[in-house]
Amino acid sequence: MTTNVQYLEDMPMDLIRIDTRKAYENIHKKITRLELAPGSVLNDQALAEEIGLELKTVREALSLLAHDGLVTFSEQGMYVSEINLAELEQLSELRLQLETFSARLAARRGSPDDLAVLEALRSEQASIAPDEMERLFDLDHKFHQAIAAASGNRHLARALEQLFGQSQRLWYLVLPELDFLPEAVETHLSLLQAINARDGDQAASIMHAHVKGFYDKVKTILSADDR
Repeated sequence: MTTNVQYLEDMPMDLIRIDTRKAYENIHKKITRLELAPGSVLNDQALAEEIGLELKTVREALSLLAHDGLVTFSEQGMYVSEINLAELEQLSELRLQLETFSARLAARRGSPDDLAVLEALRSEQASIAPDEMERLFDLDHKFHQAIAAASGNRHLARALEQLFGQSQRLWYLVLPELDFLPEAVETHLSLLQAINARDGDQAASIMHAHVKGFYDKVKTILSADDR
C-alpha cells in the first residue's frame, strides 16, 4: 500500500478529501456495527467496488481506520481488529481517565452555549422510549461529545472520538444482552447538574462511575461468552 499513512493520520478529518471521508465513514459504520465482524479479512478491491469509490481512496480510508485501531495490517493482509478482554481492559483504562478529565474541565470551562447544548441533548434523550436502544446510544454519544467540546480542549475531544469507535463495537457486540442504557438518562441529569454547578469533583465522580459501569457490564457479558 503506497498511502502516506502518517500524513493522513496527522490531518484533521475535515481536511481529508471528501471521497476519503465518505469511504472512511462507510467502512467505519460497517466495522462498528459488526457488519464486518472482528477478525474478518478485508479486501480493499471488493470494498472499493461495493462503495463505488477508487481503490486509492479506500486504501486511504483503511489507513485512517488502522490508526483508529479498527483495522489491522499484517504480512498476511488486512483484517478487522479483534475484540477481546485484554483490549477491553486497555480501552476502559484510557477512556475512564479521559472521560473523567473531560467532565472535570467541562464543569470549569463550559460556556452558556455549551450548557444549553447539553440540556437539549439530555431533554431529547429523556423523551425517547427505553426500547429505542440505538437512538439512546446515539444521543449518549452526542452527550459525551458535547462534554468533550465543553472541556475546551480539542485534542482531548479528538482522542475521545477516536476511542468511541472501539466502544461502539462493544455496544453492538453485547446489544442483545444490554439493558442499562436507559439508566444513562438519569446519570446525564446528575452530570449536567454538577457541570451547571461548576462542581468539577462531582462531575468527574459521576462520569467515572458512568463509564466504569458500562465497561464492567460489558466485561461480565464477554467473560460469560468465553466460558
